Amino acid sequence: MMKTLNDYFTMNYRMEIVEDKDEGGFVVSFPELPGCITCGETVESAVENALDAKKAWLEAAMEDGIEIHEPDSLEDYSGQFKLRIPRSLHRSLAEHSKREGISMNQYCVYLLSRNDAVYSKL
Repeated sequence: MMKTLNDYFTMNYRMEIVEDKDEGGFVVSFPELPGCITCGETVESAVENALDAKKAWLEAAMEDGIEIHEPDSLEDYSGQFKLRIPRSLHRSLAEHSKREGISMNQYCVYLLSRNDAVYSKL
């Protein structure tokens, strides 16, 4: 059965968010969708822009008959794990996430994604 734009759009493609130290703001890409990249002033706006970019990329790929690879299976991963951290780090993360206007969970995901992207290039 032929997949629709919405089928692909709702698939869980890996999103990488990296802080742009030179220009400011954040760059977002989907490694499994080559060339699908955008940016935003804040983490939130970058993620919003990324969803628009993902939709536009998928639309263009479907129109041009480009093969769209499905994301790697994530079934082996629940998306949750427990982490013990020092209280001082907990306070710092809570304060930074509040300043960014996002949940501490979103902020930690951003930090982990950013650092994971750096180390995966080494």
